[in-house]
Amino acid sequence: MVSDLHSGQYPLAGNGAHRTATSTRRRAIMSRMTRRLTLLTLFPLVLLAQLPPEKRSRIEQAISTEMSRNSIPGVSAAVATGSTLKWAAGFGTADLENFVPVTASTVIRLGSISKPVTAVAVLQLVESGRIDLDAGIERYVPSMPAKQWPVTVRQLLGHLGGIRHYSGTEEMDSTRHYTDRIAPLKIFQADPLIAEPGTQYHYTSYGFNLLGAAVEIASGMKFTDYIRERIFMPARMEHIGPDDVYSIIPHRARGYRLSAAKQIENCSLADTSNKIPGGGLSATATDLVNFALAAKSGRLLKDETVRMMWTSQKLRDGTPTRYGMGWVSGEFEGRRTVGHGGGQQGTTTYLQLFPEEGIAFALMANLEAAKLTDMRDRIARILLEP
Repeated sequence: MVSDLHSGQYPLAGNGAHRTATSTRRRAIMSRMTRRLTLLTLFPLVLLAQLPPEKRSRIEQAISTEMSRNSIPGVSAAVATGSTLKWAAGFGTADLENFVPVTASTVIRLGSISKPVTAVAVLQLVESGRIDLDAGIERYVPSMPAKQWPVTVRQLLGHLGGIRHYSGTEEMDSTRHYTDRIAPLKIFQADPLIAEPGTQYHYTSYGFNLLGAAVEIASGMKFTDYIRERIFMPARMEHIGPDDVYSIIPHRARGYRLSAAKQIENCSLADTSNKIPGGGLSATATDLVNFALAAKSGRLLKDETVRMMWTSQKLRDGTPTRYGMGWVSGEFEGRRTVGHGGGQQGTTTYLQLFPEEGIAFALMANLEAAKLTDMRDRIARILLEP
């Protein structure tokens, strides 16, 4: 399905005739292996109720076309309709050096789709009375120094708290390993706010680090233990967890990027333990769809809390931000959508939910800065058809 993906896409090694011969053999081998891997990965996860064959075929074609067009090594996808998981499959290659195919069980970094998970955890503690949305964050994270203005939990959930985002590549490409949720706060907590809270929207993963620390302190549990017991287990998310660089994670994909010459190469090293609540989890596409379905169904939060979480917040002047509490709130061709995207070293992801239609789907690519929007929109149109 993507048998031409590898042709001419890889850096060459060596020199002279040996380099040419080696490169030719390498391309021929990778082309043959890609065709074989494509055949292997076309078989979806077997489910009791599946997508209609015509829709499934068109979705597979859309994924194949966009992968080839944008030099994406591998994609994992899952779809739910009628509020039921109907289909999950892998396409292409999870590990180019070892010819490992992407399957429905392939684990890929979530990037910022970790934020909706943290938001649900915070709101569960709001429901139980252990967190107040309008309290200052320092009530729950005493190590956070007082700022020139108070910063509330509600504002942090909507990127309205004035907390900065990454400052340069050194922070973005951090390889330092952290074992708790408090130490990473030292990266930014002493810095002044970049805007008065509530007056401007400034996207920030560090703001969600604060929220993760608040979950840990308010619940009395490690953040990762809390989300595993209170979110992953009831949502039937079987493969999700921290993207720990030292852990052996079965079926974890390798991550890639495109060089300046548009050749596929390994992505840069990054240890995401500095931002688990804001961008440090990995999972399968099925895990993400199950999470969206659980959030919608009331298994994780009360209905009124879900409505609040999915409603766009507003700036002080009344301007909608199109971001609720950990979820993007928007429209697609006249229909309400909620979801989130993610992108970091070696990954690009999307989770999209149409609440009224009971449709949810996830796309996960093992290529950073992958162009997935056309793929996402084509699949949305197919699923919304009668």
